[in-house]
Amino acid sequence: MKILLTTTSFQDTPGAHHDLLKQTGWEIITARGPLNEADTLALVGDVDGYICGDDAITRKVLEKARPKLKVLSKYGIGVDKIDVKSCTEFGIPLLFTPGVNHTTVAEHNFMLLLALEKNFLYHTDSTRSGDAKTNWKRKTGHELLDKTIGIIGLGRIGKEVAIRSRAFGMNVIAFDVYWDEKFAADHNVKRAATLDEIYAASDYISLHTNLTPETRDMISAKSFPKMKKGVLILNCARGEVVNTNDMVAALKSGQVGGYGTDVLDHEPPPADHPLLKLPNVVCTPHVASRTYESVVRQATCSVKNLILAMNGEKPIAQVNPEVPVKKVV
Repeated sequence: MKILLTTTSFQDTPGAHHDLLKQTGWEIITARGPLNEADTLALVGDVDGYICGDDAITRKVLEKARPKLKVLSKYGIGVDKIDVKSCTEFGIPLLFTPGVNHTTVAEHNFMLLLALEKNFLYHTDSTRSGDAKTNWKRKTGHELLDKTIGIIGLGRIGKEVAIRSRAFGMNVIAFDVYWDEKFAADHNVKRAATLDEIYAASDYISLHTNLTPETRDMISAKSFPKMKKGVLILNCARGEVVNTNDMVAALKSGQVGGYGTDVLDHEPPPADHPLLKLPNVVCTPHVASRTYESVVRQATCSVKNLILAMNGEKPIAQVNPEVPVKKVV
């Protein structure tokens, strides 16, 4: 059996997942993802299983991969780069790993928030710049205490953000179609009836929603006027949830006070990406879910999913459960 593995964090981080995969005796073909469509096309066609990260797995890729490809195991939870409809049509079980990185992403989200409110990059650059008499520059920041954070998407990650927000003494308001009343009551989270209510009430807006046709460009020139002037926006979801050009304009005008993001509309970004030139932007390279602890959890889950499905057993989590898993080992 041949298995294609393209997730760099899986490959670069030691842990039990390597032993688990090695014990299968399968031939492992590795590549450094995330891969674009052309690179993915060059590798599929002769593999039985595929552990992927954020590769572009389009219909064209899947057409070439079948009928050899029996199982597609996603390292992570986001499947917006995968043609799920075609996977289902072609009878390819698509597996994923929910519940393994929500704590990690929530912590990273707060790093972005604190970096913005405490002017972390400004102060770090100032301190390192040389002569203390002329370059020891300081800029007054803000406390998180008593501020209101609006969470869009109260799933696993959103809930962890809410818990940490309450620990900082913040007011928490959230919007989610699937509302967890018990969690909200236990953690004093106010339910927003609409996104507009989030926009109007929040000092900080934290995005934790999937990328769908409905959420693409959700944060844009249409929504900015509904927000408090100087609002800080945090994005550990997907870059395309925010309209880049509109965000740049809002940051320059001061309507948005700062943008902390782990994701961009193009990854990796070109050197002239407009967001990277602005002083009120803190950007990290899609690494919010990547710690040694979370990588091992995600990688182990993705391998277990693959092994279970290849043996015809029910996987831990499947995006398209209507597709039956069949033993192929």
